[in-house]
Amino acid sequence: MNDADVSTFERETAVSEVEASRWSTTLSADWNIGDSANGGYALSPVLRALREVGDHADPISVTTHFLRPVQGGGEATIKTQSIRAGRTVSVATGTLHQAGRDRLVVSAVFGDVGSSDPATIAVAAPTLPAPEACLPRDGGVQGVELAITSRVEVRIPPGRSIAGGSTDAVMEGWIRLADGAPPSVMVLPLFADAFPPSLFSKLGRVGWVPTIELTVHVRRRPADGWVQARFECDDLTGGRMIETGTLWDSTGQVVARSRQLGLLLER
Repeated sequence: MNDADVSTFERETAVSEVEASRWSTTLSADWNIGDSANGGYALSPVLRALREVGDHADPISVTTHFLRPVQGGGEATIKTQSIRAGRTVSVATGTLHQAGRDRLVVSAVFGDVGSSDPATIAVAAPTLPAPEACLPRDGGVQGVELAITSRVEVRIPPGRSIAGGSTDAVMEGWIRLADGAPPSVMVLPLFADAFPPSLFSKLGRVGWVPTIELTVHVRRRPADGWVQARFECDDLTGGRMIETGTLWDSTGQVVARSRQLGLLLER
């Protein structure tokens, strides 16, 4: 494959096998939020390594536990372990190690998600203004430097502010890779972690909301075009929030569901 055929996401999540069950990767700082790599980006090289462990190409369930912040712009190593290699699915785990410490652990199930099977039960996409009528995610408004906006384009409807005051804790909008590359099953976990926290729409920018655990279930292979997203914090107790998300492709099909546990660290 020529370099021109490789997306920025693929190039900047690439892994190289050092020895059996051990991989290396170079993390780009262009996916940072503030001083740390976005979590969806940081888990992606691990997912790339895990895909090489088994015989199945599509991640259908990805659970990541975030132990410490990951630094973009540095080298990291990945240790993988095959848990099960079956006929229809394979299971593997991987740990990202950087600067002498484990940073995150990914457990993934791989199989074949398909693309066109009709859904017996499905979540309908809400009606949103077209991406062109929505506003780009703005680091100045959010109060943090968003290098990631050079890699991922996020558009948020004018009615969805992070300034607070909404009656619900919902964040929604559109997302695509900034270089125009079509979405893939491998990029969906990143898309599930690339929007502002849904809590901000109700509470405002009250602090930092680091992710403790993120699970993404990939449901279909996405069609080309913008991906629509909706995230809702439906549970906040003791400074720990649970956020539920759904991603739809350009045909209106559900392509991924997510569930995230995060901390609300108020200023």
